[in-house]
Amino acid sequence: MAVNWIGSLVSINCGETLGVYQGKISAVDQGSQTISLTQPFRNGVKCSVPELTFSAIDIKDLKILDIPHLQLDTGLTQPSVFTPACLSHNAYSSQNGSGKGVKKPNASGSAPQAIPRRTELKVQDLVTSPQQYSKSYVDRHMDSVLTPSKAFRRRHNSWSSSSKVPNQATPKKNGVKNGPMKNKDDECFGDGIEVILDTDFDFEGNLALFDKAAVFEEIDTFERRNGTRSRGTPNEKPTRYRHDENILESEPIVYRQITVPQHSGKEYCTDSGLVVPSISYDLHKRLLATAERHGLSLERRLEMTGVCASQMTLTLLGGPNRLNPKNVHQRPTVALLCGPHVKGAQGISCGRHLANHQVQIILFLPNFVKMLECITTELQLFSKTDGKQVASVKDLPNTPVDLVINCLDCHENPFLREQPWYRAAVEWANQNRAPVLSIDPPVAELQHVIDAKWSLALGLPLPLGESAGRVYLCDIGIPKKVFQEVGISYHSPFGCKFVIPLHSE
Repeated sequence: MAVNWIGSLVSINCGETLGVYQGKISAVDQGSQTISLTQPFRNGVKCSVPELTFSAIDIKDLKILDIPHLQLDTGLTQPSVFTPACLSHNAYSSQNGSGKGVKKPNASGSAPQAIPRRTELKVQDLVTSPQQYSKSYVDRHMDSVLTPSKAFRRRHNSWSSSSKVPNQATPKKNGVKNGPMKNKDDECFGDGIEVILDTDFDFEGNLALFDKAAVFEEIDTFERRNGTRSRGTPNEKPTRYRHDENILESEPIVYRQITVPQHSGKEYCTDSGLVVPSISYDLHKRLLATAERHGLSLERRLEMTGVCASQMTLTLLGGPNRLNPKNVHQRPTVALLCGPHVKGAQGISCGRHLANHQVQIILFLPNFVKMLECITTELQLFSKTDGKQVASVKDLPNTPVDLVINCLDCHENPFLREQPWYRAAVEWANQNRAPVLSIDPPVAELQHVIDAKWSLALGLPLPLGESAGRVYLCDIGIPKKVFQEVGISYHSPFGCKFVIPLHSE
């Protein structure tokens, strides 16, 4: 009879929308095909109503978890699965391990027959007799046999401090349950599950209750009274440092390994702290003349200057990110503004090396009846590249280029600035809005008509003005004893590089 199932603990699966319910059967109506549960749980949480009634249409699956006062057969290990219409009959699961419910008519029409062992399977049965159940079997059917709060904790993988857990016995690893262990489990997990808190923990409110200033003041007072401080007097407040301050107070270390016979008024330093003093233009000329007398000819200096300036330019243009054989459609464009002097020849040498590295070069050099021999030689080599040479400012690009290299100025002939071609080139450079690199710029007394973003000095820097921008220094191959011969105590600041940045003191 259907009344014989009253009091049994069941689990009803009503699909993803309604969820899974557990509870004790309080009533079964065969006519309307309904079943009622008392003290129901939905998805492991106790329902607010004391009783729920389910229709056979809504029930997807029904499992009997426990039948009170029933002697069970221990030979079977598969669970019984029931449908609502089977509550008036005995339903048993097949013994072949399929796990599907099979209807069998009740011959006597009275009390149901004995249900296989899996019908009242609990957590302690699974873990106290591990030899009877495989791990995969336990993983598949654990949620169906756990009590509501236990299944809820299994799904969320956490122990809630605000919820109560039912009376569940914790098994031992060896599968033997003794009395003292069971009593301990009851003390730990034996409370009811009537109270379940739905409110979240207020972290901000609890944090506001903690007065950090008062606690720190109390600690500070305790240390002063007990003399636990090992440094300073009791009334001395400790110094507090910011994250960007140095704890050790000391003067910055200065490496002065280069000294000049006459101070020119400005000093620079490298990234490693080595001081690099500037020299006057007269001392710079004597240094180059001494080096040339010992074999460092003008041609060698031009080649070294061109290589160093081109290396710096390639870095400013983007290096390997921009100059890549696979990136042929974004070749940078550089405009070279050169005058009819040695500085102009340095710029032409730099343009030749840049053209060899797939940079589009546009060389501006005005027409003169007679050119210096070094310029003629450099122009002959430049003509063998893909670079373009123009003699008029009108032939320069109207659109901004990637970089402008300024080699118009001369140290010894400032009258070139009055020439029309010079003024036209300066006006074009200022309107092009491209960054400017100046090679071997003149000293600060000569006003720079083109403001540079970077300047490249040769050997040792000259006292440059603010319009020179960021100053870099390149090694043009002057030996150490040549510096000593003109009165300069020299120690190379370059290290493993040929071009290094300088910082103003």
